[in-house]
Amino acid sequence: MTFVTKLTFTSGDRDTLERVVRDIRDNVRRKGAEIKGPHSDTPENYYVSQYKSLDGDESDQYGAWNYTVYQRRLEIHGHDDLARRVMERDLPASIRMEADIERVQAVGSTA
Repeated sequence: MTFVTKLTFTSGDRDTLERVVRDIRDNVRRKGAEIKGPHSDTPENYYVSQYKSLDGDESDQYGAWNYTVYQRRLEIHGHDDLARRVMERDLPASIRMEADIERVQAVGSTA
């Protein structure tokens, strides 16, 4: 039985995100594991209203605060120990990692 580990990285710091994902990709390739990605999604822009007071007067606002969130996805096929080490890795505080592990059966196998 083979496992596919799908990793999703998100951050508002694009340069740090690119550096970390590139480093992970290079390390996984060096170990001989099959990797797909990194795949980029369209950046998401968020806008947050900022009020000058707490009294609920919506006409008394500062300009909206906006920020962009970038996302990269990787898939590691097999090599469960290597995938576990990648997930245990210390990441910069500006990066969030999510992992999804999927069990894949070979065609024709009955388990």
